[in-house]
Amino acid sequence: MSGRSSLASWQTLASLAGEIKQQHLVDLFANDAERFERFSTQIDGVFFDYSKNLITQDVKNALLTLANEVDLASWRDKMFSGEKINFTENRAVLHTALRKRSNEAIYVDGENVVDAVNAELTKIKAFTEKVRSGEWLGYTGKRITDVVSIGVGGSNLGPQMATEALAAYADNTLNVHYASNADGMQIAAVLNKVNPETTLFVISSKTFTTSETMANAKTAVAWLKGAAGCDSAVAKHFAAVSTNLEKTSEFGINPDNVFTMWDWVGGRFSMWSAIGLPIALYLGFDTFVELLEGAFEVDEHFLKSDFEDNIPVLMALLSVWNTSFLDARAQAILPYDQSMHMLPAYLQQAEMESNGKSVTFDGAEINYTSVPLIWGMTGINGQHAFYQYLHQGTTIVPADFIGSITPVTDVNNHHEILMANFFAQTEAMMTGVTKEQVIADLSGRGLSQAQIDVLVEHKVHKGNRPTTSILLDKIDAKHLGRLIALYEHKIFCQGIILEICSFDQWGVELGKGLANAIQKELETDECFEHDSSTAGLIALYKNKRQKADKCQG
Repeated sequence: MSGRSSLASWQTLASLAGEIKQQHLVDLFANDAERFERFSTQIDGVFFDYSKNLITQDVKNALLTLANEVDLASWRDKMFSGEKINFTENRAVLHTALRKRSNEAIYVDGENVVDAVNAELTKIKAFTEKVRSGEWLGYTGKRITDVVSIGVGGSNLGPQMATEALAAYADNTLNVHYASNADGMQIAAVLNKVNPETTLFVISSKTFTTSETMANAKTAVAWLKGAAGCDSAVAKHFAAVSTNLEKTSEFGINPDNVFTMWDWVGGRFSMWSAIGLPIALYLGFDTFVELLEGAFEVDEHFLKSDFEDNIPVLMALLSVWNTSFLDARAQAILPYDQSMHMLPAYLQQAEMESNGKSVTFDGAEINYTSVPLIWGMTGINGQHAFYQYLHQGTTIVPADFIGSITPVTDVNNHHEILMANFFAQTEAMMTGVTKEQVIADLSGRGLSQAQIDVLVEHKVHKGNRPTTSILLDKIDAKHLGRLIALYEHKIFCQGIILEICSFDQWGVELGKGLANAIQKELETDECFEHDSSTAGLIALYKNKRQKADKCQG
């Protein structure tokens, strides 16, 4: 054994896991009248109940000991202070600086990044107000009515998730649209909805070379120039979030309308930066600031709270416990609020791109299960899609249920119906239904013994399926900021505990490099060496594509 699995706390947890697998959540609740109070905590606007997880006080104590043994507090402080904890890329990890609501300096390579962030926020505010007020005019002198955000990955998922979650707070000053996929169908559909005279494009790419983003951007430019009949229209209809001023200038974007990104912010943690420009444009700068404020409150909680009541730490420890010790290979994200329908996809990228790794800090193969598969969708829709699997499938999938006290839109008793299902599902996954209960129910319905014998095993639910309940007071910008920051810090803690570098993404880079090379093959007569399957597929594609083009010609 080596690395984390050699720690005394890890060995203790491995032993406790063997014992806990023999217990049932129903019995744990029956034997502890204060279990709910013991295994729940809260911060302003967020209640966190983890009592329906398969843990005991001994397990919690051992998990907290593990957090201390891996020196989690020290790593946390290093991140907040700007040390280059992304050691494979020699970068700091400072998404927290993007939402810092004080002027305490943080230095990276001699630069106070807080000053840089504040300057960029001032620029975002001025730009947002100019566009939203109607002062910004398109090439025919008309005000902007639509914003098209072009980006991929973190440059897309964060802004789109947030604008859709907060759409009820939009004032109809602007409409917002997104194009992320290289599939031309998406950008074509967006362009069919908007007017070139009144549309502003925001292109988000740190290097301004991301292939999917640049393909969509070039299509948008060609569309605009075709409508305007001149190249100069680009400056009136395009803004960019990038570090590559040379590329943005070549593209025709006015340098005054280029917003900065920094290499100490990873894409999947970047919606607090100028990447969030579509959020500010759609909802107003003040709402964007509320989002930052909610996240900052959680940053303070994470920094200052004892680990035993520190929600991100508890979230990470529960994930490690369920995945690395109880062998749960997946985790479901189940928001019971239609406005958060993109949250599972957003968190899927945030966690799986961060911690979907298989080597430790020193490059050794890890010998335990690390990050789970993240998936999910909104309740109640999920109940009629895959909850059957959650209740009676042969694998255990811990689930985060996320709901709100006050609905975004209050219609009759709809929210009570929604939340009744939230509470019922977490209870049902915990308690299940025993064979004796099934027999009693079927007997009470007047079924014969023969009929009961046919049905009974099919209706048994073993229960003992762990769930965590997160209740927000409501879904607004500040609460959304709190929720996302909780998960961000959970992911960081999870990486430290598992001894994984959470802030690089070499698997993503591998795929990008191969795709760029193969694209040349598809567009030219060049050929590169591949395995027989890939080579055969490329040849088949090119042959049929050429035949199709000839037929259309």
